[in-house]
Amino acid sequence: INNYMRGKDPMPFDLLYWNSDSTRMAAANHSFYLRNCYLENNMSAGRMTIAGRNIHLSDIKIPVYNLATKEDHIAPARSVFLGCRYFGGDVDYVMSGSGHIAGVVNPPALKKYQYWTGGKPEGTFENWVANATETPGSWWPHWHKWIESKDSQLVPARRTASKLKSLAEAPGTYVRVRV
Repeated sequence: INNYMRGKDPMPFDLLYWNSDSTRMAAANHSFYLRNCYLENNMSAGRMTIAGRNIHLSDIKIPVYNLATKEDHIAPARSVFLGCRYFGGDVDYVMSGSGHIAGVVNPPALKKYQYWTGGKPEGTFENWVANATETPGSWWPHWHKWIESKDSQLVPARRTASKLKSLAEAPGTYVRVRV
């Protein structure tokens, strides 16, 4: 009410700041994305075309770590589970506790929420959940082990573009601002 109806700034809250950090996607791109990935579901059906080429998720053969959040209202956990079938390679499905933002942005140090692992995303979603292992805390350490199992070699971070002057080193000064 204070923000939308009275025009006041919202109370400082980390997830609201995360949520308002938009991608600044161009209107045409946003429209294309919503139409093809949601309204007409063209991407999963293999009917989405970019630069004259159909995009088929089955062409993706690299390992996929597919994270869902249990109470997500935008990408429901069941839908993400079913979507795993469209990829052409190995998919590891993991479900995090909480919702769309909090379930993803769950730093390990806070020791909040939980996540579930249950092997390959096969059979029914209900059966996968019933047999999954619940682990307390953030899913990030699990992902870290998963990615290291694929390739543990570390490389130096890239330098930012030389034509433009950087405002600051990553992740940026705004991340460190305390309100």
